Amino acid sequence: MNRKLKNSELNRKSVAEFKDSEKTPLLIILDNIRSLNNIGSVFRTADAFLVQKIYLCGITAQPPHREIQKTALGATDAVDWEYVEDTVTLSRKLKQQGIHVCAIEQAEDAVMLNDFKPEKGKTYAIVFGNEVKGVQQGVVSESDTVLEIPQFGTKHSLNISVSCGVVVWDLFSKMNVQ
Repeated sequence: MNRKLKNSELNRKSVAEFKDSEKTPLLIILDNIRSLNNIGSVFRTADAFLVQKIYLCGITAQPPHREIQKTALGATDAVDWEYVEDTVTLSRKLKQQGIHVCAIEQAEDAVMLNDFKPEKGKTYAIVFGNEVKGVQQGVVSESDTVLEIPQFGTKHSLNISVSCGVVVWDLFSKMNVQ
């Protein structure tokens, strides 16, 4: 019979250990996310997979905030983050630094996530858009790649926190297999 592990048995990193850990070459950009719960959930995902940094852009709220903390459960203390007002400007700056910018969106010539192969040694910035409008067209146009999560049901999209979990896990697993 299987027994659930206690939190003390999970051997998780302390905040200091997390800060000193080698990170996954992933950056997350939140482009005008309005839900504080979604923001907190993204912090938890970033913590789980050792993401380098989260950029909070436009109307995206910033920690500390009680509603973000409800879902982040302390991940805002571990994961590096920065507020940048304009997502297009940030995308251009990151590209100039050699970072590959990927908009997560449904667009012409999008690459299906399951077909995307990250290059070893390259850092990727993945952009998640507003819950209603998605990633701004200017950011999509500026991106090196547009990645689409394949979907097979009747709905047109996934919640941003779910999308983030799917994409980060997919890229993390591909990067750690190479």
